[in-house]
Amino acid sequence: MTANKAGLILFIIALFSAIYVDQFTHPTWKEQSYLYDTYTNQSGQTAYKFKDTEVIIPHIIDYQQSPLRQAALNQLTDKPAISQQWVFDENQQPVLLKPGFHYGLWSILPAIVAIGLCLLTKEPITALLGGTVIGAVMLGRYDITDKVLQPSMASDSAALILLLYLWLLGGLMGVWSKTGAAQAFADFMTKHFVSGPRSAKLVTWGLGVIFFQGGTVSTVLVGTTVKPLADKANISHEEMSYIVDSTASPIASVLAFNAWPAYIQALIFVPGVAFLATEADRIKFFFSSIPFSFYGIFAVVGTLLLSLNITTFSGARIRNAKKRAEQTGELDAPDAHPMSAKELSVPQVPEKYQPHVLEFILPLALLMTLAIGTFVAFGTPKVNWAFGSALLLSSAIALYKGMSLHDLLDGMGNGFKGVVVASVVLILAITIGGISKEIGGGLYLIDLLGNQIPFWLLPVLLQVLTMIIAFSTGTSWGTYAIAFPLAMPLAWGIADSQMLANPEIYMAICFATVLNGSVYGDQCSPISDTTILSAMTTGCDLMDHVKSQIVPASIAAFIAAILWTLCTLIWA
Repeated sequence: MTANKAGLILFIIALFSAIYVDQFTHPTWKEQSYLYDTYTNQSGQTAYKFKDTEVIIPHIIDYQQSPLRQAALNQLTDKPAISQQWVFDENQQPVLLKPGFHYGLWSILPAIVAIGLCLLTKEPITALLGGTVIGAVMLGRYDITDKVLQPSMASDSAALILLLYLWLLGGLMGVWSKTGAAQAFADFMTKHFVSGPRSAKLVTWGLGVIFFQGGTVSTVLVGTTVKPLADKANISHEEMSYIVDSTASPIASVLAFNAWPAYIQALIFVPGVAFLATEADRIKFFFSSIPFSFYGIFAVVGTLLLSLNITTFSGARIRNAKKRAEQTGELDAPDAHPMSAKELSVPQVPEKYQPHVLEFILPLALLMTLAIGTFVAFGTPKVNWAFGSALLLSSAIALYKGMSLHDLLDGMGNGFKGVVVASVVLILAITIGGISKEIGGGLYLIDLLGNQIPFWLLPVLLQVLTMIIAFSTGTSWGTYAIAFPLAMPLAWGIADSQMLANPEIYMAICFATVLNGSVYGDQCSPISDTTILSAMTTGCDLMDHVKSQIVPASIAAFIAAILWTLCTLIWA
């Protein structure tokens, strides 16, 4: 049986299963609570800030009166009458309740289909679309185009992808290819800093550490910067995509001077826990847990070893890719389908146009300055500003040096073509991620845990659980939103009931396992935006990237699990 036939059979079975779930399965409703930094404004109203805008909370009731509390949800035979409600918790703190639901084991069916089709067919668009269809049918949304795809494509996330990754990033890469700036930069780095594959990989690793903001920002900046010099140094795309991906979110969890602590602190409040009482306390707790971020540490160390040509822990696929590039000069496997077009790999510089390295360095410097500067000024990097300004500067330099407007637009067009497939994949990844969250795959997996777990086993269970959730949904931050509000009270309950000597250390270990397990799952998932972008910006086949990096990542995760267990037994 061919892989395509196996994929078709998988999809048909899943489709009939999805129809069964829609028609005959009742959801299990779960209470979800969200804590905001609320305050009383000058008018005496309770409010909170959302995207720098004050939001007034109109009415707050006692928790026991809410139809969204778990005891009331357990009695439901249909969906709740309201979608959210503000209540006072036991400490008289305003908390937002929202009902969530899952279908038991069925809730992870869309993710299983998407990942299974990815592995079988090596076609991410088909796989993601297949998983999206299954999830939509489970929710009774048989009109896939109008009820699922159109709303997703009209979302802010999809608009950001079209603007940033298709127009700005694609346009910038196209201009650099047309002007020969990327090749000039590669020649300059090769002459002055890069003497071979090892030094090129070390430059890549160093840039990944420097851009410690994590996520898409890091993968795009590093991947775009190093691709020309890495290709010139004859480094396999599997190696480069692994280094770029594994120095993105992993380094952000260790060098956490970024947006992560501010986002996560709001998810880890536990009533009655003094060291998590205020925002400042929770941010301090985040940084105190960093020594336990073993996966992040070993993931970054693993890429450093690979950069030094020490491949002991890199896995057979990366070793074979390295050998292939060295012996044949082929940067991709023979059957690979790279995620960037040939237009971006081969410069098409007009006659009489003389490329200069500053055409790459100046826009890149402006890009980095704006990205880092806006993060310092506003607390979040304005990536659109950064890439838009870099594109404008690159275009202005090209026109000033005499390139015709026709040639410039031709270069941009080639850039758009080079990233259009990856942009479609990203939009579908967002769509299936939203459906997986709505169906409650993460809630179901968390619901499997109980309060009778031995204290020493909980950290590894949280690690495995968040690895599965993030791998299935393709998002670490989405996993945090699901896992932290459930995992932290669970950890505190176990620490209290089993009378641990050092509950704060125990909580820090459990916190680190959720943080790092989510990073692992996101990094290895074929439907993750950082995974897709790492493959796209380095020109690698998506599934070759996934299959090659999952081995060294899993080795790092296994070592981290052992250390978390030992730390729990020794210090908790």
